[in-house]
Amino acid sequence: MKVFSIKWLLLFIFFTGPLCFSSAAEHVSSVELINRASEYEARTVTYKGEVIAEVMRRGDFAWVNLHDGDNAIGIWVPLALIDEITYTGSYKAKGDIIEVSGIFHRACPEHGGDLDIHALSLRKIESGKLTPEVINPLRLKQALVLLGILLLIWISTLFFRR
Repeated sequence: MKVFSIKWLLLFIFFTGPLCFSSAAEHVSSVELINRASEYEARTVTYKGEVIAEVMRRGDFAWVNLHDGDNAIGIWVPLALIDEITYTGSYKAKGDIIEVSGIFHRACPEHGGDLDIHALSLRKIESGKLTPEVINPLRLKQALVLLGILLLIWISTLFFRR
């Protein structure tokens, strides 16, 4: 039986290692994706952000918009993956923070040339929550004073008409 040489093992790892690691998903921001879109074209990327607006179902898939603090990117997600999404960002709620790994397209031929990511996996990092509307007492007083002034002006125009 022939003994496998350490030298051959190291050569194998040296030449095949970069191939294994080149397919690993790379964490990117929306600014990087937009500014360096041609470099990321058809590569697997990992993008993290808050789910904003509504999840738009389209057959077996859905559009999810993720906002990372700078820009929002459209994510094309299989319906089976969106079960984790509970809250979407709006004036009434802070959306779930999710991380998506998928194939980046700077001009997706399937979606009319839009910049998007086709999700392969989705993971919720932080759950969103409802945000109660708080009325500022100072603003309420200012509004009531302005309403009073408006009523006085209206009444005075009724009495002083010629």
